[in-house]
Amino acid sequence: MGNKPQRIGIMGGTFDPIHMGHLLMAESVRMDYDLDKVLFIPTGTSPHKDDSSISPAIDRYIMTMMATYSNPYFFVSPIERDRPGPSYTIDTVRALVAEYEPGTEFYFLTGTDAVLELHTWNNINELLDLCHFVAASRPGKVRTIEQEIERLGPKAVERIHRLTTPELEISSTDIRERVRLGKSIRYFVPENVEHYIHKEGLYRK
Repeated sequence: MGNKPQRIGIMGGTFDPIHMGHLLMAESVRMDYDLDKVLFIPTGTSPHKDDSSISPAIDRYIMTMMATYSNPYFFVSPIERDRPGPSYTIDTVRALVAEYEPGTEFYFLTGTDAVLELHTWNNINELLDLCHFVAASRPGKVRTIEQEIERLGPKAVERIHRLTTPELEISSTDIRERVRLGKSIRYFVPENVEHYIHKEGLYRK
């Protein structure tokens, strides 16, 4: 008998900033799906967001490194940070499939809002061939996700999995606004990320 294939989680995002909700979701999926590791991949230039409103890629990358360093199963990849032009998920997943051993299983971690937009993603059918999706949802959101999965067709029904994760109402948008208003973000983000945000003067304008 050979070794079982690796199971790799992929967690992409702007991470502006990364927060406790991201970390809790990644750990929940890692445990439930017996993942060998989770790769956090901060976006470079996002095709879905106005680049002028996003913090520099290097700051977001550093904060993600700081937030994940203490978890031996969490790793940060610069693959999108170093790629010129818009970062599309299909390009990232293709690169990871080429990098890892044949047979490696990939699980793309995402949230409810992203699942509802999957029909707009580049090459979504190929993406579903290359990796599973784990849609982490809060209680009460499952039905909405299931309707969207059925809309995407039989392959999506097979490859997109639902997982109810602990409820933690934190958003990067809210954190940025709290910093701008001079409010505390303690316990919204890891302590070292909080210090980095204040030291580098992020989100003050």
